[in-house]
This record gives sequence, structure tokens and C-alpha cells, in this order.
Amino acid sequence: MRCCGSTQWARQMLKKRPFRSVQELFDAADQVWSYLGPDDWQEALWAHPKIGETSSVSSQPKGTEHWSAEEQSGVQVATQRALDALGELNRAYLDKFGFPFVICATGKSYQEILQLLIERLKKDKEGELQTAAEEQSKITQLRLQKLLLEI
Repeated sequence: MRCCGSTQWARQMLKKRPFRSVQELFDAADQVWSYLGPDDWQEALWAHPKIGETSSVSSQPKGTEHWSAEEQSGVQVATQRALDALGELNRAYLDKFGFPFVICATGKSYQEILQLLIERLKKDKEGELQTAAEEQSKITQLRLQKLLLEI
């Protein structure tokens, strides 16, 4: 659950154990994710903090706060004006799509994130949910790597 907030994804991953290699783990994560549907995707999306608000969401799995802060490090240098714009766009996104904006923020500046958020607001709900699911898959892979480093 620290890697992906979908309970169905976590259950399916547990059933696939043991993994003979790291690559098998990563491949299984992608395969399981690809078989899940919109409800599972949204459950995973809701487990993330809002971009720029790493500690504000109680649904964030325990032990992922430092991962979120690290992933969103590009936002930590944002001006208050940029953070306010991000908050406003996050609300507009949630109002339009009904689920929170999620992006694999690792390595992205706050300017890039703002621009991508603006672009994604132009999509229709179905297309955007697919994009958000793809971003979640990237985050899951990164978090699996982080989890392995902790063991």
C-alpha cells in the first residue's frame, strides 16, 4: 500500500509472491495495474497528497510522507504565488474530474508541474483518468524501488 493506494492492486501483488527477481516484481506491478479499472485507479489517486501539500492528506499511507516530500521537491522552492496558483488549479481539477491531480513529480520543477496541470485540465474525464492512471503506474515503480532500498 505504500507503493500504490489501491487495495486490489496490493491484494493481487501479494498473491503473486514470491518474486524471483526485482524485474519480475516490477513486471508484476505493471501487469496487475493494467488489469485494474477506474474505481481501483481512483482509490490509488486519492491516497496521494495534493501537489504542494505533502503532509495534509490523512489518507496517505503511513510511511510515505517522506517519499511524497522527496517526489515533490521541485515544488518546495515555489513562491507563495505559485503555491496559491497550484492550490487553485488543484481545486479546479478536482471539481472538473472528481479525483485529485496526480503526477509523477520526481525531477519536475513547479513550473513544469503547473504547465502540465493546465494542459491536463483541457482533457475530457475519460482521457484524463487514463493519464492519471499512467502517472500512478510511474509513481508505483519509483516507490517499489524506494521500498527495496529500505529492506
